[in-house]
Amino acid sequence: MYIGIDLGGTNIAAGIVDKEGKIIFKDSVPTKAERSAEEVIHDMAELAKKLVEKAGVSMDDIEWIGIGSPGSVNPKTGVIEYANNLNFRNVEMRKILQTYIDKPVYMGNDANVAALGEAYAGAAKGVDHAVMITLGTGLGGGIIIDKKIYCGFNFYGAELGHLVIEYNGRQCTCGRKGCWEAYSSATGLVNMTKEKMLEEKNSLMWEICGGDIERASGRTAFNAMKKGDKAAAQVVDMYISYLACGIASVINVFQPEVLCIGGGVSNEGDNLLKPLIEKVNKETYTKDGANSTKIKVATLGNDAGIVGAAMLGFGE
Repeated sequence: MYIGIDLGGTNIAAGIVDKEGKIIFKDSVPTKAERSAEEVIHDMAELAKKLVEKAGVSMDDIEWIGIGSPGSVNPKTGVIEYANNLNFRNVEMRKILQTYIDKPVYMGNDANVAALGEAYAGAAKGVDHAVMITLGTGLGGGIIIDKKIYCGFNFYGAELGHLVIEYNGRQCTCGRKGCWEAYSSATGLVNMTKEKMLEEKNSLMWEICGGDIERASGRTAFNAMKKGDKAAAQVVDMYISYLACGIASVINVFQPEVLCIGGGVSNEGDNLLKPLIEKVNKETYTKDGANSTKIKVATLGNDAGIVGAAMLGFGE
């Protein structure tokens, strides 16, 4: 058995996971990210110990601990080089954690680790090559090649959200313009929704928001579209078109067996997936080939990070 820890800016989630990627027991505690790294790591260790106790097993039954963390993570040194939402810089995560628990510790970026979880036990289970994108506040990416995480020589790889899909386009938080994230994240969808609401004062989107444009969310346009609102349908079509543009480029480069989509927007299911697949199939290089990438909705949800972290040791 293994312990997987998903370190987030809000919560530390962890679980005991078996070799099949099944979570035996899980729990979480608040991160309280304003604290020092040492205090956060102490709570990670305490949570791991509590899991073992509550699951009725011994620490001797645990082979290793895996950690998924935001930011730039060096899996070779066990150092989190930079994680802005945790205010971590050059934190020796492995070394500090091992002062509390004497077990091998494996680490990776949280988006990459979630992709690994889907490859072992989720939507991409059973395949060797997979890509996962997460549609949240930003657009996260994870690339799995031969069942291993690809992160580049400097561990900054798979920043798929910062592919430019429109030259000199929308401003991205990274400083560039036209990044895929600026269009296809949930934030991008909300921005498009607000712009259309300002153009179309009679749109049902206003009613759904209670007349307050600041209440617009990633669900607003989809919900109004389902009720027949034309302006909302235009927003959804534009959003899916941008999303398809980026996905087609990713497929053309990596040719994964499965590309899975996670994050809040993926909860739209077929309303997102069906038109998306249709658009992607028109743009991929392999559209006329016998073998093509399958696009799926991720299945592990918030557990992907726990499972993927626990599976990190298999890549060593």
